Amino acid sequence: MACRQRDYLPKDRTIVLRTPLALFLISLAIIAGVWWWLATPVTLARAPVDAAAKLECVSYAPFRNDQTPHDQTLIVSPQQIAEDLVELARISKCIRIYSIDNGLDKVPELASRVGLKVLLGVWIGRDRAKNALLIDTAISLSRQYPGVVTAIIVGSEVLLRGEMTVSDLREIIRSVKPRVDIPVTYADVWEFWLRYREMGADVDFVTVHFLPYWEDVPVRAEDAAAHVDHVRMQVAAAFPGKDILIGETGWPSHGRMRDGALASRINQARFTSEILDRARRDNFRVNVFEAYDEPWKRRWEGTVGGYWGLLDGTERKLKYPDGADISNHPFWKLQMVCGMVLCTCVFAAALLTRRGRPSPPRMAPWIAVAISATTGGILLGIGAEKMILESFGIGGWLVQGSLLAAGMVAPLLCANALISGRALPSFFEVLGPSEGSPRSFMTTTLGMTLIVTTLIGTEIALSLVFDARWRDFPFAALTMAVVPFCAVAFLNPPEWGKRPLAEAVFAGLFALASLYIVFNEGPRNWQSLWTCAAYLVLGITLWRPRTVAAAETALTAVLGGVGSAMQPQGPAVQLTEPNRVAARR
Repeated sequence: MACRQRDYLPKDRTIVLRTPLALFLISLAIIAGVWWWLATPVTLARAPVDAAAKLECVSYAPFRNDQTPHDQTLIVSPQQIAEDLVELARISKCIRIYSIDNGLDKVPELASRVGLKVLLGVWIGRDRAKNALLIDTAISLSRQYPGVVTAIIVGSEVLLRGEMTVSDLREIIRSVKPRVDIPVTYADVWEFWLRYREMGADVDFVTVHFLPYWEDVPVRAEDAAAHVDHVRMQVAAAFPGKDILIGETGWPSHGRMRDGALASRINQARFTSEILDRARRDNFRVNVFEAYDEPWKRRWEGTVGGYWGLLDGTERKLKYPDGADISNHPFWKLQMVCGMVLCTCVFAAALLTRRGRPSPPRMAPWIAVAISATTGGILLGIGAEKMILESFGIGGWLVQGSLLAAGMVAPLLCANALISGRALPSFFEVLGPSEGSPRSFMTTTLGMTLIVTTLIGTEIALSLVFDARWRDFPFAALTMAVVPFCAVAFLNPPEWGKRPLAEAVFAGLFALASLYIVFNEGPRNWQSLWTCAAYLVLGITLWRPRTVAAAETALTAVLGGVGSAMQPQGPAVQLTEPNRVAARR
């Protein structure tokens, strides 16, 4: 019998060691394979910006970093504008500007030095006195730089914003036309041109905005160029005899998904290439929106508002050089390596915990550790990328950074809990008064990480319900945290517990919010569906019964009383940790 036991133990030990190693290698392979697939580049038939054929025109704003046109005291230096125009002159024949505030009145002079034409915009609104002053300045600039300023655009989407009536706008345009020798137009989205066709009588040509991503029914990037061309022909039919200029069209490279419209680098490059190819083939004019990324717009339009540029807003260089392959994740190798490091740390935490156990854990906890490590390894790079791109202001960095930190810490803590057999603590156990034996550091940290994930998840869920248009979906970081928590909740249920009230309230909130978000965002938005799935899993995790410190204290008191009754002459029963486990059983 002893001989058989000696033969069995080494074999059992070998199996115990081989299982984590095999799962670890499989996890690393999956992480590498997924990142290789995510980073697969595309090569377009025609580059978005062709070195041999300059753009007809491109929208330009000079604001960098924290600069914003809402700062009335800001005057952008001529040197900063000149640097941009030198770069733009290499890829475009013309630039469109929207205002002559904040130092932009210097643009015509600086553009003349590098051979750029200018579509001069006048940003009009409710302030009549300011409107008159800006119009006078624009007329003066057009006279001062003939041949450079090729048209004046009086107002941009002022009807869409509801800041002016059609009759007032028509009156302003009619007052400008006799004072200049160049064409005068107005710019707005195509729906408003078709709604107010009388505007066609007052403009020299029709300037129409087509932004398929922002439409009430967003259009997929794959279909966007054909959609723009189709609607352009409808507008042309509505204004016979008038030239049509596509005054804005483009696609964002980063930001939230809207219905089936995905903001990405590949989609931005694809749409730009396809619409410009159609313009060359069918001979219509296009002003691409826009030249440079504008970080200031993120405050008003969310992450997506800051990433419409063909050129990077920081380095001021082309995002997609001619002949270069285009990937949605240009730094994928670094992201993959970081994910593999996290995966390794998760398995290391599990193995260190295993050394302290007298008996080997079952297969299920090791599989759960592998799933948590693989999920975290894949999504860490995406979560970090989203944090960098989507965080705006101190509050944004705090929320995004905390959620990503929870997503990184949760797999490590849950690996320890899975192998040691520890259950998820309740919120009360972590935040309530300590009764009996002190809480362990690992239990407290695990509970605090769950609380942080729940609170941040709640804040984001409520924002997606009440202020959804600008909000991003935190699917990556949220999933990194939720998956390991769920594994612990199901594989390590408490031996005695109940459903805590606080967790039940949060679970209900996540369920209701998920249903609304899915309904509001539509079935084609995979970012929304993924995020809501993560919320539902988090809700199910919170809904599971948990050990409650107050209940455990009550049980201790009851058992202590029983023990005293049975042994009236002896000392009181002391429920140490082994005694508690035995009592639960």
